[in-house]
Amino acid sequence: MIDKVKVEQAVRLFLEGIGEDPDREGLKGTPDRIARMCEEIFSGTDEAAKKALSVTFSSPADNLVLEKDIHFYSVCEHHLLPFFGNVHIAYLPNGKVAGLSKLARTVEAYARRAQIQEKLTDQIAAAVMENLDARGVMVVIEAEHLCMSMRGIKKPGTRTMTYVCKGAFEKDPALVDRVLAMIRT
Repeated sequence: MIDKVKVEQAVRLFLEGIGEDPDREGLKGTPDRIARMCEEIFSGTDEAAKKALSVTFSSPADNLVLEKDIHFYSVCEHHLLPFFGNVHIAYLPNGKVAGLSKLARTVEAYARRAQIQEKLTDQIAAAVMENLDARGVMVVIEAEHLCMSMRGIKKPGTRTMTYVCKGAFEKDPALVDRVLAMIRT
């Protein structure tokens, strides 16, 4: 739960710390705007992912399901700067499938918190395995991190890729290759 009062106080102190006047015309409402923004971009909880994946449908098919190019925004926990990109989720059903929007909601639940990409990838994979009782899951994330693009090394356009394989995907390199080929198409 976001404490708006504390966020507003912190933003005022931050503005003063960088030599700004938080009471000048352009910054007067900024502490409130930042507090409201925090309520939105840090709204992810574990319960939200579990809730999203609780809506399933019976399916006798056990074929590969891939939802790709799920766009997301998150905030790096090291620099509090955004990182953003696409998530690709492949899974092998085990008698039930999730509604397609539920996979995107799962991504949002974990992306909306101070986070690192490696952990985000693992959290999504674990949630799909656990909540869908999938036979296997593979999650691939491609993202640009503003902590690399606009500060430090200053290399805009650099993309970081992470992937996690669980269940059947851990044991079958051909299955992993098939998903990677499908992502590229």
